[in-house]
Amino acid sequence: MVLPALVLFIVFGVVPLVGVLLLSFTQWDGLGAIHNAGLSNWKSVLSDSQLPHSILVTFEIMILSWLVQTPMSLLLGTFLAGRQRYRAFLAVLYFIPLLLSSAAIAITYKALLDPNFGLGPGLHLDFLTQDWLGRSDLAVGVVIFIVSWQFIPFHSLIYQGGVRQIPTTMYEAASIDGAGRVRQFFSITVPQLKYTIITSSTLMVVGSLTFFDLIFVLTAGGPGDATRVLALDMYKRGFMSNQMGPASVIAALIVLLGLALALLLRRLGGSATASQQEGA
Repeated sequence: MVLPALVLFIVFGVVPLVGVLLLSFTQWDGLGAIHNAGLSNWKSVLSDSQLPHSILVTFEIMILSWLVQTPMSLLLGTFLAGRQRYRAFLAVLYFIPLLLSSAAIAITYKALLDPNFGLGPGLHLDFLTQDWLGRSDLAVGVVIFIVSWQFIPFHSLIYQGGVRQIPTTMYEAASIDGAGRVRQFFSITVPQLKYTIITSSTLMVVGSLTFFDLIFVLTAGGPGDATRVLALDMYKRGFMSNQMGPASVIAALIVLLGLALALLLRRLGGSATASQQEGA
């Protein structure tokens, strides 16, 4: 039963990863012959002043988007876990952004935020009439907002499932003891969702390393290099500068960072066999 999934994982996961790793030690423009380059690509990329900036921007967007998405997703997931009928309708409504293409979302927001013909000038709202994508301090905030708007529904769905697995007897006992909803949320819901939070955070953090299409369409890494994340840096080196070797080095670094962060979050979460009643 596991064999088909294992074959697919090897063909579409392991083989490309090995190919990228081997390509990082070569010199190739994407069309001509491939030549061995040894460690020169790794040395040039690791000594490039652009790499620390790309890593910093990537982690900035990762951390800030996590700080926005996690509490919002947790609150929405807890709210949608209720049994009222209208909450099912809201769950479907909230899930719509996740069904949209990232490129389409970027094009839409780019038009809405246009300082000349966007939403601000159209409604004569001065606070919206700004060069949102032309200023470094605003562009990063816009990216974080759009990313959070798109992916909060997905994580809300994860938390909704987690909350519904918490035994209702715990809340009944807390109510008898006089605990209100806020106290129940912080004393029962949040602790019981420990591993759900770890899972959601892992998906957020690792997913943040691969943000490309939305940022590419929205800002193309600008203004300047304010939103040039690692994935976009990899694309520009490989497909705009025809340097497949250095681009493969960045791809390998993204994989290593993703594995390291996933293992770190797993370690912070502790063992899944610990005394935890979630899912009981």
